[in-house]
Amino acid sequence: MTGSDASPADSPSFPSSSPSSFRLAYVPGVTPSKWVRVWNERLPDVPLTLLALTPAEAFGALRAGAADAGLVRLPVDRDDLSAIPLYTETTVVVVPKDHLLAAAEEVTAEDLAEELVLHPLDDTLGWEQPPGLPANERPETTADAIELVAAGVGVLAVPQSLARLHHRKDLTYRTLTEVPQSRVALSWKAADEAPDLVEEFIGIVRGRTVNSTRGRRAEAQKGQKQPKDQKERKSGAKPGGRSGKPGTGSRTGKPAARKPGGAGGSGRGRTGGKPRKRS
Repeated sequence: MTGSDASPADSPSFPSSSPSSFRLAYVPGVTPSKWVRVWNERLPDVPLTLLALTPAEAFGALRAGAADAGLVRLPVDRDDLSAIPLYTETTVVVVPKDHLLAAAEEVTAEDLAEELVLHPLDDTLGWEQPPGLPANERPETTADAIELVAAGVGVLAVPQSLARLHHRKDLTYRTLTEVPQSRVALSWKAADEAPDLVEEFIGIVRGRTVNSTRGRRAEAQKGQKQPKDQKERKSGAKPGGRSGKPGTGSRTGKPAARKPGGAGGSGRGRTGGKPRKRS
């Protein structure tokens, strides 16, 4: 599927590698659509295929070469993968709408001291033990934990994007402070130099302009003859080659002003001054 979501599967099958296409994996909660739009505008001849995968699947796809790059959450194993951090997500606590915590605008870790805080096995916050009371068993997935919260069994701390992804009418969430936060990064298979198309995507997520983007486009522009008018604009010269300041008598400036009475300013030239009276 090109430029649109592809649902994760138990045994995902990936598009074959092609130098004229780009495969981008992304994990739940991450929204790549704004970068995909820029890609389609800048590189309309290079299809971008989205792979919606679990975190484990995304890292496996990168290592196997089944994805060219991936939008994942840190940490990333730097032994065989490269990564650049993109942004940090707000952490929230998901609670039933009639829960006491729903009345607050913001919740602290201390506010959860008497709450049963669920800790799913696919936790994205990276803490060994969440605040509050631990559950007897850890839910297998975040989706399972959301179902438990809806059933009135505990609360759940997650990045805000996951709370939105698993939105339910009977649940709400509040900003949770004094706790770890999830960081989203762009990752790709480690190499001495990032491939051209990966470099193109790095430029997009970092907000580089078309002219400053490195990679395939920049390489194609190397060695191209610069238009004459562009060179003149950079050097400050005016189109046409010659220039001069007004009043200098140059070809492009105004002619020098002549003083009344001719040369020397005596007032007795051919056209100026009174004739001398004869004695």
